[in-house]
Amino acid sequence: MRVKEHPILSSLDRIPVVEIIVDGIAVPAREGESIAAALMALGRLKLRHTHKTSSPRGVFCGIGRCTDCVMTVDGQTNVRTCVTPVRAGMIVETQNKPDKGE
Repeated sequence: MRVKEHPILSSLDRIPVVEIIVDGIAVPAREGESIAAALMALGRLKLRHTHKTSSPRGVFCGIGRCTDCVMTVDGQTNVRTCVTPVRAGMIVETQNKPDKGE
């Protein structure tokens, strides 16, 4: 879900759409929005899995304080996706993938 019209921020249409690669799949995102926001707009709420129990995690604090949204971005692990802006061509991967599919 996205806010498409905002009385102060104007229209969403003025922000360019770029493509990022998430777990090997090309997906659209708005340039400058956070990676987590882009993924939530696509309906993806699970961003990583815990190492110990493979429990799914997603955005919790939304301000870069906790680590529930960390993913691997362009080869760098533990990137807080709730505060990392999207840029064209970035490669995002789920961390700590569970042994078995969900």
